Amino acid sequence: MTPGPGKSRSGDAKTVARARSQDEAIIEVTWCYYQEGMNQNEIAERLGISRATVVNYLSEARRRDYVRITLDHDIFRDQELARKLVDRFALRDAVVVPSSPDGADQSLDRVTRVVSDWLPSLLEPGDRLGVAWGETVYRVAEAAPRVPMEGLTVVQLVGSRPAALGFAAETCSATLARRYGAHCINLHVPLLLSDKQLVDRLKQEPVIREQLDAVADCNKTLFACGTCTADSHVVHAGLLDRSDVDACAGKGAVGVICGRLIDHKGAGVRRDIEDRMIAVTLDQMKNKDMGLLVGSGPARARPMLAAIRGGYATHVATCSQTAAEMLELA
Repeated sequence: MTPGPGKSRSGDAKTVARARSQDEAIIEVTWCYYQEGMNQNEIAERLGISRATVVNYLSEARRRDYVRITLDHDIFRDQELARKLVDRFALRDAVVVPSSPDGADQSLDRVTRVVSDWLPSLLEPGDRLGVAWGETVYRVAEAAPRVPMEGLTVVQLVGSRPAALGFAAETCSATLARRYGAHCINLHVPLLLSDKQLVDRLKQEPVIREQLDAVADCNKTLFACGTCTADSHVVHAGLLDRSDVDACAGKGAVGVICGRLIDHKGAGVRRDIEDRMIAVTLDQMKNKDMGLLVGSGPARARPMLAAIRGGYATHVATCSQTAAEMLELA
């Protein structure tokens, strides 16, 4: 075969060589910086490139997962606020990271990153990890290391529902399963339907019944407890109308677990749509070998406290500001 117009074998070879050369340079820069402790100026001088190129190569190495920077999560488990949470709420364990001076979003980023490093140590071969949905859980999944977890099954806890920025339930569970090389069981049904009879029929379908059995059989869970406000995830996902927020709050709703409302004691607050939802139930979320509750932010202390009181959480990960507020509320 002859090269097409405007192309040549030598040109293709040069392109491949340049790509290979850049890949090798990225690896070399990464090694010098992280293994040999050289600074960026020293690397630039050694390789005959600009300091800006060194910075770009290091950023690309992080993006490609060539490098993963972690802190020992025991540091955050031994933190004073973490010990206070464990003692006050009879938790099995907790991690508390310093709140970021740059705001709530950066604090949440810190929390989800430490959880991504902590979670593998909480899992064992044969575990069935139920995974919820939403931004917090999605961030944990995205930050998770590529660590093969032998015999692990990841299970989607709620049916499918359109969600902003890819926070959908199937994305959260599939991403985490891929990172861990785990078997993934998705729940291939809508989270909310318009007809209760259709829900009942779907639940009797053998393939759906098998998936729902897996949901009920999870021995560990990863979840967040959302807020019950006009700006909450359940409102954006259409499970709660903005006009209904005040009414639900009037019934005592302070938080949301897997699409289901809870009051300040963690008890369920029933709505008409409950019978038209296909998802893990609140009873099925309780009394697990591990229930890892993740959350951070000025509005999350009260919902997280409700989730703890309801018996859904055995482990908690949060920031210092949220932890302090939870202790004060208690």
